[in-house]
Amino acid sequence: MIAQGKVHKYGDNVDTDVIIPARYLNTSKHEELAAHCMEDIDKDFVKNVRAGDIMVARKNFGCGSSREHAPIAIKASGISCVIASTFARIFYRNAINIGLAILECDEAAQDIQDGDEVKVDFDTGVIQNLTTGKTYQAEPFPPFIQNIIEKGGLLNSIKDRL
Repeated sequence: MIAQGKVHKYGDNVDTDVIIPARYLNTSKHEELAAHCMEDIDKDFVKNVRAGDIMVARKNFGCGSSREHAPIAIKASGISCVIASTFARIFYRNAINIGLAILECDEAAQDIQDGDEVKVDFDTGVIQNLTTGKTYQAEPFPPFIQNIIEKGGLLNSIKDRL
């Protein structure tokens, strides 16, 4: 599995309240959540994001409340992968459960800049910055988690096995 796209870069401690503000939690429609993704810290995100793009952030991405809406909004916006130095524990699990690809790689999260073109190989964990030519190594997910992400989430993975 490969992802490639333009980077949207954020800093430390991006919490779920700025990923999807609480005022939009009255809907479960993925496209509506996507329409408001990141708007409190990046008002142009929804205008600039394209299918396949990659989000990069630094430490503690997805901290705050345990709302599943945050990774749903990111995935529904078109982001194919989030790379961060570290993820908040509950966000990490919610992302896998809904099929949002995420990778922890501090070096990549520090070096990659907004607007860079990045390619990710989920089988090997290799992250290539096509803009600078630098390569980084993240820990790839084991096959069972890759299967969950490929199937679009935990429920789809379970349905597929039945």
